[in-house]
Amino acid sequence: MAQQLSSINLVAPAFKGINTEDSPIAQDPSFAEIADNAVIDKRGRIASRKGYEVVTTNKGTLSANKPLRSIKQFKKTDETFVVFSVGDNKIFSGTTTLVDESANLPQTYNITDDNWKIVDFNDNLYFFQDGHEPLVYNGTALQKMSTVAGGLTGIPFADEVLAAYGRLWAVNLNDSTVYWSDLLIGHAWTGGTSGSIDISKVWPDGYDEIVALAAHNGLLIIFGRHSTVVYQGAQAPATMSLVDTVAGVGCVDRDTVQHTGTDVLFLSHNGLRSFGRTVQEKSMPMRTLSNTITKDIINELQKEALSFRCVYSPEESFYLLSFVGRKTTFCFDLRSPLEDGSLRVTRWPSSIFTSYERLEDGTLYVGTVDGISEYKGYQDNTDSYRFKYYSPSLTFGDPSRLKFIKKIKPTIIGPSNADAFIKYSYDFSTTYKTITFRIPESGQVAEFNDPDNPVANAVFAEFNDPDNLVANAVISEYAGESSQIIRKGLNATGNGSTIVVGVESDINGAELSLQEINIQALLGKTV
Repeated sequence: MAQQLSSINLVAPAFKGINTEDSPIAQDPSFAEIADNAVIDKRGRIASRKGYEVVTTNKGTLSANKPLRSIKQFKKTDETFVVFSVGDNKIFSGTTTLVDESANLPQTYNITDDNWKIVDFNDNLYFFQDGHEPLVYNGTALQKMSTVAGGLTGIPFADEVLAAYGRLWAVNLNDSTVYWSDLLIGHAWTGGTSGSIDISKVWPDGYDEIVALAAHNGLLIIFGRHSTVVYQGAQAPATMSLVDTVAGVGCVDRDTVQHTGTDVLFLSHNGLRSFGRTVQEKSMPMRTLSNTITKDIINELQKEALSFRCVYSPEESFYLLSFVGRKTTFCFDLRSPLEDGSLRVTRWPSSIFTSYERLEDGTLYVGTVDGISEYKGYQDNTDSYRFKYYSPSLTFGDPSRLKFIKKIKPTIIGPSNADAFIKYSYDFSTTYKTITFRIPESGQVAEFNDPDNPVANAVFAEFNDPDNLVANAVISEYAGESSQIIRKGLNATGNGSTIVVGVESDINGAELSLQEINIQALLGKTV
């Protein structure tokens, strides 16, 4: 009598994102070992990320191979918008054509870096950067702050600036003094209700340096490199008081701090953190959001030598964190955290995104060497990119027995005529066997034919029935008009005590998502 095949179903593979921390043979199969150029979509499937479409057609004086380091949208008093960007030691306005606004500054004003912090406050746009006099755009022209203020007295040449509680807050990084402007006057740093505070004596570990500022629920949050200080009553800074300090948890860079509306996210030396406030308890616990990739984050931190960039998109429900010099972006899904509070995460390798800005209408702009681009479509500036998913090591519940894999049945939603590659290996080998198959033309159903699953064949045939509009609507919801659902049984060979299964495909104009992988095997002797 023939031995019955054992089956393992990976339903919604990578639903929980990457996990490189736990033992690979003890992991929940809902995790992934690799999830490259992927997102967790709104239906809980691993799917290909979007690409970018270049908006800029005329880069003006932006030199070749010089990326945009910051992008900022500004709404003028007449309700029109202008987009500013910085790069190549210049400041530009516009999107399709980049106009060099810094060319109108006095010749004695020399821009030597692109590490600007740009904030919108009270109908003006402010530009702050270490070693540079701040700049102000009032809707008409870009000018030095001293021109607006009538002199340089008290103006901080700051690295970090925050617009909150009716004023600007500024700090020179690697210092311990926070300055604030007069109420509603972002260029007035002396007189009125302007002032400063030296927090050097309140650091919980004795000494630290300010890295970033944030505002949340009436609090002023001051991030040091290795600790955090929180003041309450920041609406009246002259009388604000210290309410909390957190030792051992600081922020690595100001450009990793992101307010999501209900929380503040930031990158610490051991991972992504959340500064959540529990109102009922009047406490401010910090949660680690990257427990599944802690070592990966630390490795990238140790090697990053250029800069960081981040953005929050409620439309996409993600927080992107880019290690610019490493060309690596981590995509943290904000829909459903894991049981321990961690966020589900995927990785975008070879990422060339060097800046971000979410526009008021929800459009997500990204900066690259091509200028300003929009996060949309499924090509990277007309080029394809590789989607990858690899499972943890699978044991069928018994790591001691040999497994003879007979069939791998992926359920993939993808574009017609796209090639997909099923990869598999045994016993932690990095040499993978590859099965290549093509997603069929629209309307073809033969690829779904599975002699072991006549019910599924009938269902798929029903979905492609021109007389059954309801059923067709169901498949359209999952696949979209230009995509097909394919479930194909693929023969596999070899044996081992553990198996890793992967799916790769080049994304070139249409989305691809992975619904399920069914693996059938014979269980052999104990090894």
